[in-house]
Amino acid sequence: MQLHISGHHIEVTDSMRHYVSEKIERLSHHFDKITNTHVILSVDKNNQKAEATMHVNGKDLFAEANHDDLYAAIDLLADKLDRQLIKHKEKMRNH
Repeated sequence: MQLHISGHHIEVTDSMRHYVSEKIERLSHHFDKITNTHVILSVDKNNQKAEATMHVNGKDLFAEANHDDLYAAIDLLADKLDRQLIKHKEKMRNH
C-alpha cells in the first residue's frame, strides 16, 4: 500500500507522519486490497482538518474529520475510513 501525506498551511513533522501511517496501516488488517491512500492535513485558524482518499479494489473512499486537535482529527478520520472499509468489504462479500 502506498501512503502519501501532505500538509496545507502546515508543515508535516515526522511524528505526524508516523502517527498517520500507524493509523492507516491498522486499516489494512480489515481489508488487504488497499492500493493507494492520500492524506491531507490542514489548519484553518482554530480548526484542524484531516482528509483522506483511499483507493481500494473497485472503489474510492473519501473521509474528512475536523477537530480542535490534529491528532484527534486523525483518529476520527481513521474511524470513519474503518467503517467505510468494513461496509465495502461486506458489499463485496454479499455480491
